[in-house]
Amino acid sequence: MNRVLVRMMTVLMLLMPVSVLAQTERHLPMRLVAESTTPAAGSRVALAIAATPAKGWHGYWQNPGDAGFATQFAWSLPAGVKAGAVAYPVPGRLTVAGLMNYVYERPFAMLTTLDVPAGLAAGTTLPVRVKLDYLVCTLSLCVPEQQELATTLTVGDGAIEPAARTQFDTWRRALPRPLGSTAIYQVEAGRLRLSVPLPASASVEEAYFYPAANGFVDMAAPQVATRDGDRLVIETKAGAKAPVAAIAGVLATGGGQGLLLSAKPGVVSAAATESVWMTAALAFAGAVLGGLILNVMPCVFPILSLKALSLAKGGASERQARGEALAYTAGVVLVCLALGAGLLALRAAGARVGWAFQLQDPRVIGVLLLLVMGIALNLAGLFELPTPRFAGESGAAGAFVTGALAAFVATPCTGPFMGAALGAALVLPTIAALLVFAGLGLGIALPFLLLGIVPALRRRLPKPGMWMERLRRVLSIPMFLTALALAWILGRQAGVDGMTIGLAATLLAGVGLWWTGRRQHAGRERAWWPAWPALVLAIAAVVLVRPAPVQAVAAADAGERFSEARLATLRAQNKPVFAYFTADWCLTCKVNEKTAIETDAVRNAFRKRGVTVLVGDWTDGDPALGRFIEAHNRAGVPLYLWYAPGSAEPTVMPQVLTTGILTGMSGG
Repeated sequence: MNRVLVRMMTVLMLLMPVSVLAQTERHLPMRLVAESTTPAAGSRVALAIAATPAKGWHGYWQNPGDAGFATQFAWSLPAGVKAGAVAYPVPGRLTVAGLMNYVYERPFAMLTTLDVPAGLAAGTTLPVRVKLDYLVCTLSLCVPEQQELATTLTVGDGAIEPAARTQFDTWRRALPRPLGSTAIYQVEAGRLRLSVPLPASASVEEAYFYPAANGFVDMAAPQVATRDGDRLVIETKAGAKAPVAAIAGVLATGGGQGLLLSAKPGVVSAAATESVWMTAALAFAGAVLGGLILNVMPCVFPILSLKALSLAKGGASERQARGEALAYTAGVVLVCLALGAGLLALRAAGARVGWAFQLQDPRVIGVLLLLVMGIALNLAGLFELPTPRFAGESGAAGAFVTGALAAFVATPCTGPFMGAALGAALVLPTIAALLVFAGLGLGIALPFLLLGIVPALRRRLPKPGMWMERLRRVLSIPMFLTALALAWILGRQAGVDGMTIGLAATLLAGVGLWWTGRRQHAGRERAWWPAWPALVLAIAAVVLVRPAPVQAVAAADAGERFSEARLATLRAQNKPVFAYFTADWCLTCKVNEKTAIETDAVRNAFRKRGVTVLVGDWTDGDPALGRFIEAHNRAGVPLYLWYAPGSAEPTVMPQVLTTGILTGMSGG
């Protein structure tokens, strides 16, 4: 019995005056019907419990899904009479607040059989009674109901009236048919793949697998069904329970029809490539959108604006503008591909790493700090970068380097639509996964690419003037703020000593760049000679930074430190839990924490309902957290999980949070 729904039933019965309802108005009236009222001694007679949901109400299948309550049967039968298992028709699906429900919204019948003992004399009466406890719901209200149904059979000749035969034939056609052969399933990387032997000639309109028990399949996750010769392959997110000897369920094939099947564990090869590439195409689109959004982040927008300003100055030919745009795009895409390839290679070697894995090393953060501070000082007018011309007069080399830099500094600013796309990349074939990473790069490069190749867009840029210098100075502000954030991250990862080294290196590099700027303004030759030794020494200094001991990194103030053991304890106590996974280098995480999670409204709502907050800090790349994050189909942070009391599976919340989402989820 589903513990979640038992508790839901208990709460409802406490909140609702069932005695007042007294079943005066049933929202799911039922009747007990026998196919033959005069069964012969020693025979088997079919019984139906026919149910008709009221308008707007629904009943539940044997596995109600993430919410609901399966019907409970208590039979009262004459001596020697035995009732068989109850057979359910193929259900439908109803998603409410992210929870999947397996329901009946139209009239349906549950069928069973009675075995009549041999040797009974004709005319013997057989009173049959059944007590039913069930839940019936609308989209916003659930009511526990109870009925007692009865009929009387008389031992006779077993005759069946034509009307009864027709009615039972109709009900039987709604039952799923036995498959007749064994299916195979495989769980790998958090995904469940089910292979069902089914002739290519068999008609399948809309395949969907309904598991007979909770825990093996994430019921709210989408399912992808693909015909592959004489088999049907269904892929979806696996549930939390470990694989077992067999998984039973119903494969719906459309039109209210379905197949009863049992699947044993084994090796299931991927389905036809079109489904893989369809998944890759969707992930590619999500990555492009996430990369496009990254352009408005404070660590990328100034770099994009700087390139746009170079076009706004005019003077570039059509060919030069197009060449710079393509070079910038190549720089962005190649860096994203390199980071993606590195991620896939590390995972193939057994490391539990995710997107932005390089930011878990304080030395990388130190180098980023130097880069971002250099960009900020350049935008502020302290010095001017030389324009590379070794790739031709188009400045394509400079555009390529700028694009590569934009992609590298964009990784701390994880976009809100990238989580699912990059999570999908980790379970796709290598080529398809790299396509997703290339889509991220294309999204980052897209604004400047369009400016470079579409003359009409360039003509809409403002004419050159003093506003360009003022805008450059303004754009230095978000870069200085980004540098400040990186210094804070460095302190979190490497402690006070590491942050001091990083700041000293930044100061050294800044002095060298300032000196260079002074020489540039004076028109001196070899103006860059003071900057080079300062930069070399600064980089050497940050390379010496080492991570602080793990215990020195404190848990977040907003909740308890996450551990799977603590989560299991809280769930066993039937307590609501909000678990979130963050990192100091994740900008989206920090924005969500300051604007939603750590607000008074959310704290009060959580306190009122007794919600425990668990915080997984992935700043240092904890492999245990990495495995847990991966199991929820995410390539990195942020990840937000809501565990309702007694729920079998968590609800994966959006990557952009509001106080309304959190207080609504917690019932505050």
